[in-house]
Amino acid sequence: MEELVVHVLTEYGYLLYPLITAWTFIEGETVVIVTGVLASEGRFRINVELLALAALTGSFFGDQLYYYIGRKYGAPLLKRWPSLTGRIDWAFETVNRSPAIFILSFRWIYGVRNVAPFIVGIAGVPRVKYLVLNFIAAAIWAHSFAWGGYLMGRKLEEWLGDSKWFVLGGFILFMIGFGVFGAMRGRSQCAPKQAGEPSDPAQ
Repeated sequence: MEELVVHVLTEYGYLLYPLITAWTFIEGETVVIVTGVLASEGRFRINVELLALAALTGSFFGDQLYYYIGRKYGAPLLKRWPSLTGRIDWAFETVNRSPAIFILSFRWIYGVRNVAPFIVGIAGVPRVKYLVLNFIAAAIWAHSFAWGGYLMGRKLEEWLGDSKWFVLGGFILFMIGFGVFGAMRGRSQCAPKQAGEPSDPAQ
């Protein structure tokens, strides 16, 4: 990931922020963290606030789209993720009980966040309420990872010098492994449910 961001900065520096927006429209925070760390080095002209704004824009509009897809296509859409049945059921219970808390926090919940906007749409959360809360959540998320990456880079540079990228790479691999473990655990937990009669999470 570092090599990809460095290549973009070297060859197409002016495209960095649009590419961050496009990436966060469909993906997560890794590229935001890496770019924040690179900003701390001073090798490239990276404005951390513009980085956060680009990430906010991509994340916000991506999750708005997924919300409307959920509203349009309903519960049958969730059949695409059979391994997440247990987590999806939990997400429906949570969004029905505390919609504001769920919307503000789902970006931080591994194993749920990729399907959460669909679930919020299926659950029928009002459009304006979701728009406002989604914007607040995206702003918190984007600034946390952009400035978090920047501050992490400064501290790691101070402590480890050039070896900081090994530590950062290990951290990212750990987070990926944690997400994969969570997905596999969810699949094993929902296997007994799939053996019986399936439930409709939208009911």
